[in-house]
Amino acid sequence: MTLYQPFLDYAIAYLKERLDLQPYPIPPGFESKLATVGKGKKQQDVLTTSYGFAAPKIRQIRAAHVQGGTALQVLNFVIFPQLNYDLPFFGADLVTLPGGHLIALDMQPLFRDDPAYQARYTEPILPIFKAHQQHLPWGGEFPEEATPFFSPAFLWTRPKETEVVENRVFAAFKDYLTAYLDFVDQAELITDPQHLEAIKEAQLRYLGYRAEKDPARGMFQRFYGSEWTEEYIHGFLFDLERKLAQAS
Repeated sequence: MTLYQPFLDYAIAYLKERLDLQPYPIPPGFESKLATVGKGKKQQDVLTTSYGFAAPKIRQIRAAHVQGGTALQVLNFVIFPQLNYDLPFFGADLVTLPGGHLIALDMQPLFRDDPAYQARYTEPILPIFKAHQQHLPWGGEFPEEATPFFSPAFLWTRPKETEVVENRVFAAFKDYLTAYLDFVDQAELITDPQHLEAIKEAQLRYLGYRAEKDPARGMFQRFYGSEWTEEYIHGFLFDLERKLAQAS
């Protein structure tokens, strides 16, 4: 059992309970990838496993789980709504490196500066954010350019103890996921062409930023090479642009 396996197991089981889950295609070669790094006693296997689902109102639910022993554990878990709903994204970046844990949890807004949007999707979760922030304090510096893509309920923290991740972070993950699926339940179909165009642009803007600035790029390149990494990022992790191009 690895640090973030319980998060992944819980999320998939809970999603199956709440949604009509269908498989989302994972391109060949990305379901599972193994690399061996280091030499001698420091040699270590690094396994990256991918998971993909879809559901009504949800275009893609996907997870990348990286297991590299005690020094490296990563779970990147994101939910992308269909383009005819104005739902935010659900994003969990759970990272453990030799220097400690980096935890980011949020429902990333499509329209951060729209007060009506914030009233619908941020204000209801601020009490959850505040309850968990007491135990998971702000993690410090964050790139200025990333700010527009995160909500006021962005939980960004760097716990020192693994026990805090196993308990406090796990509890926050569950609460955010529950609140997100409540939003999905309530989401209503958008039919106005202008609104639909704005949603598409906002999704593409977010995905473009994430694909360009993906903090895992360097790690994946080191383990699996540049070609595999770029195809993984653009062909699976952040694939909307490619899917739209194929559809047209």
